Amino acid sequence: MIIRPRLILAIVSLSALAACSAPPGTWGWYVVDPSNPSGWTNVKFLLRGFSSTIQISVLAAVASIIIGLLVALPAFAQSRWLRLPNRIYVEFIRAIPLLPMLFWVFYGLPVVLRSMGISLNIDPFWGAVITLALSDSAFTAEIFRSGIQAVPRGQAEAAQTIGLSRAQAMRYVILPQAVRRILPPLANQFIYIVKMSAFASVIGMEELTRRANELVVTEYRPLEIYTLLILEYLVLVLIISAGVRWLERKMGANESR
Repeated sequence: MIIRPRLILAIVSLSALAACSAPPGTWGWYVVDPSNPSGWTNVKFLLRGFSSTIQISVLAAVASIIIGLLVALPAFAQSRWLRLPNRIYVEFIRAIPLLPMLFWVFYGLPVVLRSMGISLNIDPFWGAVITLALSDSAFTAEIFRSGIQAVPRGQAEAAQTIGLSRAQAMRYVILPQAVRRILPPLANQFIYIVKMSAFASVIGMEELTRRANELVVTEYRPLEIYTLLILEYLVLVLIISAGVRWLERKMGANESR
């Protein structure tokens, strides 16, 4: 059975309505109820975190794709020494949990740069972007590698027979076919970045989760506020999923058809 996004939203909405009708003292939906002034103020405060979350996620995803592609290409070199940096980078980055990496980039990287004579402070926004891009780039590199390997070898051989160099064959023949194959896993990684952007709250970034935490401290209603936070992330993920499905149809990524 296929569960549609609209069905999911309907189920969530019905659950929220049922919770609103619960006996007094069990729920406190007034803190996020748009029908009263204080609740609407809280809702607007939470919604203003959307822009920061989207900006962090988009910039980190773009940087991750660029870094991941640059890391993946040496994996196809003939020389073992050219392939070695790819394996070192992928294995090293994948082994580091996101939260320690975030702390190291935000607090440690400026110290390292100052020791090199470079005075640079990293604000929470760029600290989150750099961390998410680096953390995700190792996974993106493996996605690119598997996608390129999935392209039949005959495509590269045919490109070389018509006079294309190895680099031209990769650019004009192999990569376009690989992108069609890796679009779904890349979409999963983008959703992963959106969810992991919540870690930016620990270094003071005013995104969705940080605003929810601040509201919990003032309203003392964590269940209701975090429920709304979950719904906000759900809306983001559904929008991304719908956009990816549209892009798959435009690019003909579903080859089974």
